[in-house]
Amino acid sequence: MTGGVQPVLRVRHLSHAFGPREVLQRVSLELPAGHTLALVGPSGSGKSTLLNLCAGLLTVREGKIENGFARTVMLFQQPSLLPWKTVRDNIALGLKAAGISRSERLQRSRAMGHAMGLDDLALAQFPTQLSGGMQSRAALARALVLEPDLLLLDEPFSALDIGLRDQMHRLLLAEQARRPLAVLMITHDLMEAVALADSVLLLAGRPARLCWRLDLPLPAAERSDDWIHRQTALVLAQSTVREAFELPALEDCMPPARDAGLSAGVTLQAGTPAASERCEVLL
Repeated sequence: MTGGVQPVLRVRHLSHAFGPREVLQRVSLELPAGHTLALVGPSGSGKSTLLNLCAGLLTVREGKIENGFARTVMLFQQPSLLPWKTVRDNIALGLKAAGISRSERLQRSRAMGHAMGLDDLALAQFPTQLSGGMQSRAALARALVLEPDLLLLDEPFSALDIGLRDQMHRLLLAEQARRPLAVLMITHDLMEAVALADSVLLLAGRPARLCWRLDLPLPAAERSDDWIHRQTALVLAQSTVREAFELPALEDCMPPARDAGLSAGVTLQAGTPAASERCEVLL
C-alpha cells in the first residue's frame, strides 16, 4: 500500500482459450484488500484457469489483470509438501527462497505452525508421517508465514472431512481478523463459499462468463451454521444457479429472505455493470 491507497486485484475483460476452445469470455472483477471473493461453478467451468491467470501461471492473451498487492501466494488442492524435508522446513521453504536467515525462518515457521495447531512433535516429523488434515495445516502455514497480501485458494480444503474443513476455515478467518488479507478462492462447494466469502460469483457457460452474484453483508465470523445452511438453501433455489450446476428446475424458487442478512443474489446480464461495496463485477 502506497500513499494510503488500498491495493486491489483488477481483472478487466479477460478472455482465454486453449487452442480453438474458448474457456473464459470477458470476465471482469475487482477484489480489494481485506475481502474474500469466492468463484463457484461446475467442474470444467474455467475456475482454475482464471485463478492461474491471476497467479501469473498462465499468460494473459486477451484482457488485463492488474495486481496491486505486494505479496501474492497460492494454495493448491494438494498440500504438495516436500517428503524429504521436515514439516518445519517445509513451512520455512518460502522464507528460505526470500533470503531470510536460518534462525529467523525456523523461528517464524515454528510460530506459524503452532498457530495452525501443529505442535513441536508434528513440526519435527516428515509429511508422510502426518494425517491428511495435518498436512493441509502445514500447507496453509507455509502460505501464511510469508505474510501475503493476497491469498489464492485452489480448493485446498475439498478433500477434508467436514470437521477438518471447519477447522481450516476458522484458521483462515482468524488470520483475516488479524490483518487485511484479501482472498480469491475457487470452489464447487456452495456452502464453503457462503461460509467464507464476502461476495460469491458464479462462473458458468461455454465459454464461461460471470452470470450471477451474491453479496453477503453479515461478516463471516458472525455466521452461524444455521445461517450458512439457510443461505446455501436459498442460493440453491435460484434458477441461474440450478441451471449452471445442471440441477432439476424447481416449480417455485424461494423468495428473497429478508431476515438476518439472507440474500438470493442477482443474475448478471451482459452489458449491465453491477456495482458492489465489496467486489465489483463489470460485464
